[in-house]
Amino acid sequence: MRVRGLLAATAMVLGLVSIPQTTASAAVVKRGCDPIDPAACLLPFPNDWHTVPDSSTDTGRRVAFPASAMPRNALGKAIDPAEWNRSDGFSPGSPLLTRVPGIDLARTGAAPITDIGRSLDPESPIVIIDAATGERWPHWAELDAQATRPDRQALIIRPARNFLAGHRYVVALRRLKDSRGATIPAGETFRRIIGADLPEGHPLHRRQRHARRVLDDLARHGIGTDELYLAWDFTVASRRSLTERMLHIRDDSFRRLGGKAPRFVVTEVADAPPEEQTARVVKGMLFVPSYLNLPGGIPGARFHYGRDGLPARLPGNTQIATFQCTIPRAAFASPARPALYGHGLLGSESEVGAGNVRAMAEEHGFVFCATKWAGMSQDDIVNVVTVLGDLSRFATIADRLQQGMLNMLWLGRAMVHPDGLVSHKAFRTPDGRPLIDTAAGLVFDGNSQGGIMGGALTAVSTDIRRAVLGVPGMNYSTLLNRSVDFDRFAVVMNAAYPDKLDQQLCFALIQMLWDRGEADGYAEWMTDRPLPGTPDHRVLLHVAFGDHQVSPTAAEVEARTIGARIHTPALAPGRSPDRVPYWGIPPIEAYPYPGSAIVVWDSGTPHPPLTNLPPRGEEYGRDPHSDPRNDPDARRQKAVFLTTGEVVDVCGGAPCTAGPLPATSGRS
Repeated sequence: MRVRGLLAATAMVLGLVSIPQTTASAAVVKRGCDPIDPAACLLPFPNDWHTVPDSSTDTGRRVAFPASAMPRNALGKAIDPAEWNRSDGFSPGSPLLTRVPGIDLARTGAAPITDIGRSLDPESPIVIIDAATGERWPHWAELDAQATRPDRQALIIRPARNFLAGHRYVVALRRLKDSRGATIPAGETFRRIIGADLPEGHPLHRRQRHARRVLDDLARHGIGTDELYLAWDFTVASRRSLTERMLHIRDDSFRRLGGKAPRFVVTEVADAPPEEQTARVVKGMLFVPSYLNLPGGIPGARFHYGRDGLPARLPGNTQIATFQCTIPRAAFASPARPALYGHGLLGSESEVGAGNVRAMAEEHGFVFCATKWAGMSQDDIVNVVTVLGDLSRFATIADRLQQGMLNMLWLGRAMVHPDGLVSHKAFRTPDGRPLIDTAAGLVFDGNSQGGIMGGALTAVSTDIRRAVLGVPGMNYSTLLNRSVDFDRFAVVMNAAYPDKLDQQLCFALIQMLWDRGEADGYAEWMTDRPLPGTPDHRVLLHVAFGDHQVSPTAAEVEARTIGARIHTPALAPGRSPDRVPYWGIPPIEAYPYPGSAIVVWDSGTPHPPLTNLPPRGEEYGRDPHSDPRNDPDARRQKAVFLTTGEVVDVCGGAPCTAGPLPATSGRS
C-alpha cells in the first residue's frame, strides 16, 4: 500500500497522472498566484489580481505581492515584495507578459513593431482598452527572442505610448493562432472562470468574481467570451505614487535652504593653454541634504522613511556631490549660459570634459557643470552588480537615483544663484567679471544615460525650462535586452535568474521601482502638463538611427508620451523597416517650431533587430551612438533650442545625417 502511494505521488510529479483541477487551483490560489496563467505565478502581468482595495491611495488599490509568488534566484531566495507593495499600481510603461504555447504572431495578425497602427484595428487579436475612456491603446507584440526554451518563452506586449497614471486597463487576447493557422484554445482554468457561476467555497470563485468586471468592460466594447483566449485588468500607479518621494525631497530640501545658495567648496582650478577651446576647468564639492539611510548616502543605501511614509533626513546626513565645470574661452568675452550636463552609463562628472561638450560650450557660449548620477555612476558599479544577483535590493538603486537627481537640482541652483558658483573667483575673470550669466536661465544637455535620466530631472526641476536629451530613451524593461551595454551585466543576471520567463518578470518588476528615478515614471508630466509646483518644459530628443546602446524604439515611445513632433523627412526612403515610419508622432509643420520635438540623425548604420535583441555583429555596422553630439549642425540645433526654446531646421529640409553619410542620402 505504501509503495502504491509512493508510485502514485511520483506519477503526479512526472505528469503521468493529472492532479484534479480543483485541487491544483486551490494550491495555486493559496500561494498567491493567478490561476488563469499557469506558466509563472505572477502571470499574466501586470495584473490587478495582485492588488487589494486601499482607500488611502489615489487609485483606491495597493499592490499586494505575497513573497510566495515572487521569482526566486538561483539560491532559492524570493524577491522581497515590501518595496513594491508601497505602490498603488503598476508601471506606466509596463510590458504586458503572458505565455501562449505555440503562438505564431504573424499567423495571429498581432501588431509587430513595424506596424504599430495595426494594434488599433477593430479586429486586432490583442486589445488593450482604457476602462475609463474606452480608448484602445497602441502597442506591439513580440516573443522573447532571448528565450532558450519554447516552453519558457514570454509573449511581450509593449505600449507604444505610456499608459496614463491612475488609469485602469483591460486586456483581451482573442483568436490566437499557431503555426498551422489553427485557433489556440483557452486554458481549462480560464474557461471555467468565464463559464457558469461557481459556488462560494470553490477555489476559483473569487477569481471568477474578479473576472466578471473585466468581461463586462469587454462586452461594452463588443468583445464576447466566445472568442477569448485570456483577459485580465491592471491599474497604473498614480502620479502621487510615482513621484511623491522625489517631489518631497525636492520641496523639503529647498524649503530648508530658503533663498540661500547651496554650500560648496572649490577644490581645483586648472587654466588651459590659450590654443584650447576650454579656458578653465573647475572641480569642487557640493553639500546636499541626504535622505538615505546610510551616512553620506553611499552606494547600497536606500531611503530613510519618516512616520508619514515619506523620505526623511537623518540628523546631519549630507551627500557630498563632487562636481566639475567646463568654462569656455568665449565666457571670458561674455558671460555664458549655465547648463547642467548628464553623463553616460555608470560614468562620472569628468565626462563634462569630453570633446563634444567642450566644443558645444565654446561654439555656443555655455558653461557646463556636472555631478555624478548617484545610483548609476561609477561609484555604484559594485552595488549594481550585486543587486542583479538579488533583486530584493533594487530599491538601493531606485532610491539613490532620486537622491542623485536632488544633487543635480542643487548643483543647478548653485549655478544660477548670485551667491552660488559665480561668487567664487574660479568663476570670474581676472578683473572680477562673472563667467556665468545667472540671469540667462538654466538648461540641461545630456547623452545616453544622461538622456534617459535627464527626462526625469527635467520633469521635476523648477530651474530648468529647456532640455536636450541626446540618444535618449526611457523604460529599462524595454532597453536592457536591446542594448549591447547590458551584455556584461547579463552574465550576472543569467546566473542568478537563469529562467528567461522569470527574467522578463524581473525586468517588469524592477521597472516599477525604476520609475521613481528615471524618465519612464515622469514622462507624462515632462513637458506641458507639469508636476505640482513645477513649470512646464520644452524638450528636444536627438536620436541616433540604429543606435547599439540605447534603442531608438524607446525614444519613439517617449516622444509619443511627451507630445513631441518629429522633423520630416525623418529618414531617406528605404531606411526604415516600418510600414508607417514613426507612427503616432506628428510632423513639425513649420520652422522655427516652438515646442518639444524629436530629430533622428542617420549615420548610415542599418536598423536594429526587430526583436528584443541588441544589434550585435557586422550586419549591424558601426555604432552611431556618439554621432549626433559630435555633429556641428546637431550642436547648432541644440544651442538654438536651449537658448530660445525653438527647433530650427539645420538639415535643409532633408533627413538629418551625422557621421558617415548614408549611401541613399546626403545633407543639402
